Amino acid sequence: MLTIFAILVACFFAINIGASGTAAAMGGAYGGGATTRKKAVLFVAVMAFLGAVLGGGEVVKTLGSGIIPSELLNVELTLIILLAACTTLTVANLMAIPLSTSEVTVGSIVGVGLAYQQIYLGKLLLITATWLIIPFMAFLIASRLNRFLPKMEDWLYQHLPAARTRRVLAWLLVCCGCYEAFSAGMNNVANAIGPLVGAGLIHSTSAILLGGSCLSIGAIWLGGRVLETNGKKITQLSLMQGSLVSFTSGTLVIISSWFGLPVPLTQATTMAIFGIAAGNERKGIWKKDVTRRIIRIWVYSPLISLSLSFSATLLWRWQHPLSYLILFIILLSGAYLQVLRVRQKWRARKKASMELNMTKS
Repeated sequence: MLTIFAILVACFFAINIGASGTAAAMGGAYGGGATTRKKAVLFVAVMAFLGAVLGGGEVVKTLGSGIIPSELLNVELTLIILLAACTTLTVANLMAIPLSTSEVTVGSIVGVGLAYQQIYLGKLLLITATWLIIPFMAFLIASRLNRFLPKMEDWLYQHLPAARTRRVLAWLLVCCGCYEAFSAGMNNVANAIGPLVGAGLIHSTSAILLGGSCLSIGAIWLGGRVLETNGKKITQLSLMQGSLVSFTSGTLVIISSWFGLPVPLTQATTMAIFGIAAGNERKGIWKKDVTRRIIRIWVYSPLISLSLSFSATLLWRWQHPLSYLILFIILLSGAYLQVLRVRQKWRARKKASMELNMTKS
């Protein structure tokens, strides 16, 4: 019975991953106006499934047995890992934040490892170092290459009719978005089904097929809101800039997947967008509310999932008093963040009302 429940939780987790991480792969294409929201999430669904099936195996091995010993995992601990990660990710999806599912999942696994004091520290340090390097590289590459895009676009418009040039750039953008969605499937499917495989609850091939299908369902069902945040609310992208975002982050993630490293795809994508926006708007991009909110969630998410899984593991093992304290702090922090969110909404409405009154007067 617990095994079936764990598989159901993994499926629900994969659906949320499809919404949070995978749907963001088309943020560039949607933000650049190359496709509609419905078509974007459909492209993501197909390509993410193919990426999961054709190349998701190496990252599954890492999350199943590369951070903590696979012998440590059983159905109860697998449930704790999945529930802690899924809870954190679901809250982020409700807030329409493009969260890194890799950070959430690794944080949950580390929480269990800390409770048992069994962690492969070398592998963990390599993964966390990659979390810092990949988004920074995406930002740097996008900001540098963005300098050459206006000249390339001008050359195309000079040598081809304007309508044809736009069609070519639109198709290029959609293809790059599909390429990034493929990379998302390779890397992100392991976040949901890796613990199941590590615990021996399901065979790797069956788990990848199941996880890939749920990624697709999540992209179609829930991906639109996160797509809106990544594609429209951070900065406006040209067609060629959108292609640069998707190709840069997709390439970095595929390379990491070959080495079995779970990396923050959404961070790479968003930081590539930031790299372009930093050139377009200079310091203004860092002053936007959505930018600050995304950065805060990136910092908090692995710590929250780690604390949840660590506390739940201690409760399951010994009902340790420390676990109750940590859970209380998490609940208190969640309430505080909710209060801040309500205050931000109230201030935004008040500001909009004042601007409207000024316009009328």
